[in-house]
Amino acid sequence: MSGPTVNRPVGRRTFVLGSAAAAGTAALAGPFSQAASAASFGYRDDGSNYVVDTGASLVFKVSKTNGDLTSLVYRGVEYQGYGGKNSHIESGLGTSTVSVKQSGSTILISVAYGTLRQYYAARSGENNVYLWTNRADTSVASTRFILRVRAGLFLNDQPDSYTYAPTTIEASDVFAKSDGQTRSKHYSKLRVVDYDCVGWSANGVGLWIVRSNHEKASGGPFYRSLLRHQSADGGGLYEILHYAQNQTEDERFGLQGPYVIALTDGGAPSSSLFPGTLTTPWADSLGISGYVASGGRGRVAGVGITGRNTAYPYTVGLANSAAQYWGSARSSDGYFSIPGVLPGTYTLTVFKSELAVHTMSVTVTAGGTTTLNSIAIPSSNDPSNASAIWRINDWTGTPSGFKNADLMTYAHPSDVRAAAWTGNVVIGSGTETSAFPCYLWKDVNSGLLVYFRLTAAQAAAAHTLRIGVTTAYANGRPQVVVNDTWTSAIPSPPTQPSTRSLTNGSYRGNNHTFTYSVPAGAWRTDTSQYNTLKINIVSGSGTTAYLSAGTSIDALDLLT
Repeated sequence: MSGPTVNRPVGRRTFVLGSAAAAGTAALAGPFSQAASAASFGYRDDGSNYVVDTGASLVFKVSKTNGDLTSLVYRGVEYQGYGGKNSHIESGLGTSTVSVKQSGSTILISVAYGTLRQYYAARSGENNVYLWTNRADTSVASTRFILRVRAGLFLNDQPDSYTYAPTTIEASDVFAKSDGQTRSKHYSKLRVVDYDCVGWSANGVGLWIVRSNHEKASGGPFYRSLLRHQSADGGGLYEILHYAQNQTEDERFGLQGPYVIALTDGGAPSSSLFPGTLTTPWADSLGISGYVASGGRGRVAGVGITGRNTAYPYTVGLANSAAQYWGSARSSDGYFSIPGVLPGTYTLTVFKSELAVHTMSVTVTAGGTTTLNSIAIPSSNDPSNASAIWRINDWTGTPSGFKNADLMTYAHPSDVRAAAWTGNVVIGSGTETSAFPCYLWKDVNSGLLVYFRLTAAQAAAAHTLRIGVTTAYANGRPQVVVNDTWTSAIPSPPTQPSTRSLTNGSYRGNNHTFTYSVPAGAWRTDTSQYNTLKINIVSGSGTTAYLSAGTSIDALDLLT
């Protein structure tokens, strides 16, 4: 049987590893084995492919017809391909113009397909393939590179695997095992900011994709997307630059990369390949379309951030229609530095966990550093600072802390490990947050009740009720009823992604706060009695069960 996936931290990052099925090294040297040919650095034309020998232990082939990666041989073993499919950008390109050139210790293969440009580069003595993708427009549907890996080499039974999950429970990509646990390629657990590379390790070999800096991707630092999958047919490792699933931003266009296919002796790739660390001065003169060398980029640095709640991490993001970047604020004083930024004017956003609490405009120039004085977060920008009679969870832009919240980043809501989605909540019980479900659906747990008492003075006044959400499916939104005597209007739906989210591992959408002005006459004047707040999920769209209209909860409170 396969061993567990391990999240191995390096600084603030993690690796995703998997172990092999008990196939044994001998099995790996079976029909997919090829004679090791990595003897000297160079390339040749075999008629159908350009064959690149890195001069280390790696030989790879790129199709001269369509630019597919058709072979990836490491230490004599073929790793590329399953189901008759190659590795490639998108789902594979049509007939393309493919060329190769060697510049000293670098070989570059260029692929031109319409307005799209794909590049593969090799460096002498390295077991790495460097890739760039330049997508100029929507003539190619979305931007992903998938490295297809032969079956039996890295089988595992982790959340993003469905090898041992034969029952389809949603669409064609969510599965259930016989023990009730769920599996899907969407269940990576990780946000973009959480990882540098994704892959597997087994039998003394590690196969990885090191992600790019995602400057031309969409969704920001907290976006969640599929990173890998594994099934009986084989595995896949992904670099996703724009994926329509639960997207909150428009697509960005231009050159993205490099991202790196790295093969190792089983360990993690060198940190010198990681985004924010990797430099490629050797690529400056290769003629890669859209390439901007380090001298044509700038940096944004902030001396500190005041007004933070030091119980939470803070992230600083930069974004405009052309690019996005981010960096962590130092916990002691909020200092941050974001290097490698393309020139332009950006919206700078300060996030408390994942909740935007401050924005401003900054301009970046080539070769310069934009130094910012200490940024002061206005107290009113953090909803947690408002005085409340009661509050369930803190405002962080995430459902973290609520019932089932952690599980939902790597499991379906129907998973056997999930606690019951129903049940009522009592303010003052000490279990308010852990008893409150992270998600509410029209067809599953609409009508959830919150019980609370008010003093005579509190019951004599009107109050504002706030419910924060992080995303919604099918326009699900909360309508509230107080003591079965006062019912709020049905709120208008905020802008949210239109695709699945709550069932495929993502709560990340557009944070929104619903406010309800509850009149004094709605409260019970007998202070010994509980008031009741009923939260109904309303929408005219959605289907049934966990695909009915729903929403993810950030926090809720009753203000003084």
